[in-house]
Amino acid sequence: MTQTRTLVSPHTLGTPRGKAVYWTVLTTVVVTFTLVFVFPLYWMVTGAMKSPDQLAEVPPSLWPSDIDLGAYREAWRQLDLGLYMRNTFVYAFGAWLFTLAVDVSAAYALSKLRPLFGRAVLGMMLATLMIPPMVILLPAYLTVKDLPILGANLLNTPWAIWLPAAANAFNIFLLKRFFDSIPTELIDAAEVDGASSSRILWSIVLPVSRPILGVVSIFTIVNVWRDFVWPLLVLPDGDKKTISVAISSLAVQVPQNVLIGSLVIASLPTIVVFFVFQRQIMAGLTAGGLKG
Repeated sequence: MTQTRTLVSPHTLGTPRGKAVYWTVLTTVVVTFTLVFVFPLYWMVTGAMKSPDQLAEVPPSLWPSDIDLGAYREAWRQLDLGLYMRNTFVYAFGAWLFTLAVDVSAAYALSKLRPLFGRAVLGMMLATLMIPPMVILLPAYLTVKDLPILGANLLNTPWAIWLPAAANAFNIFLLKRFFDSIPTELIDAAEVDGASSSRILWSIVLPVSRPILGVVSIFTIVNVWRDFVWPLLVLPDGDKKTISVAISSLAVQVPQNVLIGSLVIASLPTIVVFFVFQRQIMAGLTAGGLKG
């Protein structure tokens, strides 16, 4: 019988002193990392409740002297956050639809249809992940400004957000890896029954791929919601800006507590999405195959 070698022997952990040390170290590590990640969010939420004078105090206070939610109301009214949140919802929803349509089709073709030079195409897609985003920013902007073949100008239109979001090599790679794990016997049985490739994708592949589809969906929505540089370039019209760009452009016109309140409001949708779908996120990221 073989035993797993660990840093601390099971015998030592079984003693009262070993248990005390183990739980002390574990609790300290968990609490420390929790505070590191949660404290900025706490500071942002409570900062909007403070007055501008209290925010300027040195040293800063950890809790507002007088809890006041007026900064949130002022942020919603002065910065017109309703309009910009609606714009961002439209951009995120459209990007989600196009991402699923394009990336799922590409991943399915590379995984199950195995076209000629499929590996070379996948390799070139993955090679784009090595290119810094700032390097391709100018070529992407020129492409959107003068769309090849069609010659259309997509600036100040949702298409400038939707189409680049769908061209995502990382999402295609994730989907392909999951599709590769689907038993070939399922595909072969459907083909024997006369099902077409599109029918197999819709009726067999997609229903068992819900975890990874959820992960790709969340990644797409969050990326569009938090993106700043690209919307700043392709959506210069003030009424069509995303919420992150709008807050940045209007930051100098409002007090600091109102600005912080607007940041809290802008962060709420993505935080809610994470807490609601965190189980699906973990299931999709750890899904490695199917049992047949």
